[in-house]
Amino acid sequence: MGTGSAWSLPEHSCRCAICLEMRRRGEERARTSFLVESDETLLVDCGPDIQRQMKAYDVGRPDAVLITHEHADHFLGVDDLLAFRRSVPRDAWVPIPMYATATCWKAIDMRFGYLVGSLLEKREAVPGNPLEGLALRVTPFKTFHGPTAAGSVGYVIEENRGNSSRKLVYTSDFLRVDAEPPLLLDPDVLIIQSHWLNEPMNNRPYHMSFQRAIDYIRRWKPMKGAYLVHISAGDQVVGDPANNALNKSEPLSPLLSPLTGEPYPVPTCQAEWEAVIDRIRRELDLPPVVVAKDGLRVRV
Repeated sequence: MGTGSAWSLPEHSCRCAICLEMRRRGEERARTSFLVESDETLLVDCGPDIQRQMKAYDVGRPDAVLITHEHADHFLGVDDLLAFRRSVPRDAWVPIPMYATATCWKAIDMRFGYLVGSLLEKREAVPGNPLEGLALRVTPFKTFHGPTAAGSVGYVIEENRGNSSRKLVYTSDFLRVDAEPPLLLDPDVLIIQSHWLNEPMNNRPYHMSFQRAIDYIRRWKPMKGAYLVHISAGDQVVGDPANNALNKSEPLSPLLSPLTGEPYPVPTCQAEWEAVIDRIRRELDLPPVVVAKDGLRVRV
């Protein structure tokens, strides 16, 4: 339902080449979140844009909510889930199960503790252990996203029906995965953060660039595709006067084309992202890679 970074895109008041081009084209990227629809519906992350996302995509009450970590763009919209409780009789309401790690729950409790027991049923996500109480098999795995997100996890979501099985891996925001469980290998779909095209010289927010994500895509080998999300305006575009803005990151060593030896161009909009990533995929012989956009529906 959203594919943007913590500030969404285009960033308000930003006059960089990326934000200007997105405004010109009428493009937007809301904070990253997505919905899994199967025998049950799972909402993964619930940021400040959740109200308009629920309206835009006609989202009903989810069977459960999965929170990946304690940064505001991933859980600050929890209060908007009250819309589901307020529209039913008092005696008909059953709290929505919400899963997060114990560390993440400390931040959620501090901000939304008044909703626990009424709107939400508090459930703990323990890395490596399938979540209890769900029809789908959902297993959190530990990710490293810096000292301000010590409770961060990704989720592996699996559905098994008879002789068929489907698996989705979602990394959320991360710098690395220190211990990669075999469960991450060979998913049908990988949803992976791509905050920048190029790895920055100073990765102070502990995010994943597409340049480094290439190693994970090659290693985990998604069969139907890797989908890029949490895209920001943080890359420097050659010749852009706004390259010295706080939200810009100088590249450490830009990704080079093996055919020309030149850096790949930094994309400014969806069409350019698609063209650049398709070129990289072909030249580096990668599995299918898709630049996700808000509202994208994928059948696994």
